[in-house]
Amino acid sequence: MMKEDFPMMIWNPYGGMMAKISESEIPFPHRKGVIFKIQYLTVWPDSDTRSSKHIKWIKDLYRYMMPYVSSNPRQAYVNYRDLDLGKNKKNAKSSFKRSQVWGAKYFKDNFKRLVLIKSMVDPENFFRHEQSIPVNPIPKLSS
Repeated sequence: MMKEDFPMMIWNPYGGMMAKISESEIPFPHRKGVIFKIQYLTVWPDSDTRSSKHIKWIKDLYRYMMPYVSSNPRQAYVNYRDLDLGKNKKNAKSSFKRSQVWGAKYFKDNFKRLVLIKSMVDPENFFRHEQSIPVNPIPKLSS
């Protein structure tokens, strides 16, 4: 059994009205067939020198839960940013290829549309962070 000082697992039920909205209607695609969103957490005080212990625990829990959660791709909720999925290089131009790694997990097929929109609205990529939508040109979407 894995031990941790302050383990948390938050389960948010999905379904109902959420399942009635198409995956492609808005950027948030996790709808039909998704039963729960699960958030794994642990906390420790800044004074705790065992950060690696806590990080190892959460990674072990992530691996343990793997058979029970979505796959192909493993999905993620964008408002619980997970930098272990990948990130843009600091002070470098975002790349579509690099961003697609986490973009597909957060947005599924909507990621390509979000890149097109970001490229039109913020072509200089002023609004950016470690996992922001890139502005790189990508092939046009088929109609």
